[in-house]
Amino acid sequence: MAEFRAKTCYDLERVELKRPDKYECEECVAKGEKWVHLRKCQECGLTLCCDSSPNQHARKHFHNTKHPVLISAEPGEN
Repeated sequence: MAEFRAKTCYDLERVELKRPDKYECEECVAKGEKWVHLRKCQECGLTLCCDSSPNQHARKHFHNTKHPVLISAEPGEN
């Protein structure tokens, strides 16, 4: 019987976990707007708002930079 081996993602293997140091969307704060939830880019460390937020800054950041890994930046979430 063949042994099952899960494939790992190169982008996840090379990431050094960056934890949020502040709980605000940098783009929304600059524009005086509100957000729903936050995400932290694991490539450059920006904290931006999620897809449930009106501006979806984290998604726009991905499309502009191709930074592939985001984590929740909400207190108490992993």
